[in-house]
Amino acid sequence: MQIKKVGIDISVLVGRSTLAMHQLLRMGRGAVIPLSASPDDPVWILANDHPIARGEIHLEDDKISVEIIGAANVYDYYAGT
Repeated sequence: MQIKKVGIDISVLVGRSTLAMHQLLRMGRGAVIPLSASPDDPVWILANDHPIARGEIHLEDDKISVEIIGAANVYDYYAGT
């Protein structure tokens, strides 16, 4: 079955930030970028950079996981909400 050979890149978007290019260029190792999200906000789950679901971050011991809480609304994703 060929479907087993299809690669999918899964990523989780925790928040967003807008920076001027000169600010970005001045950042060095250890720089902190403030995000437009609070710790309890849902995160975006992306497959090949396309939003597929919303999730919640869970911390347990030294492990971080994401629980899927619903489908993604593509219009909300591109609107930045």
